[in-house]
Amino acid sequence: MSADKNLKRSSDRVVAGVCAGLAKWLGWDVSLVRVLYVLATIFTAFSGLIVYIVLWIVMPQE
Repeated sequence: MSADKNLKRSSDRVVAGVCAGLAKWLGWDVSLVRVLYVLATIFTAFSGLIVYIVLWIVMPQE
């Protein structure tokens, strides 16, 4: 079983594929990553939106 461990945006996306790409890279369920991301964004005074936009720009497309 060969797994590609490069961090890339996923084509299985809701907005930009950032959370799905992170989930695939971490080997986690995409729903769990999305929920954790929303909670982290809320509890960090919405600074997660800036991180999401930066990841959207930096992460290559799958």
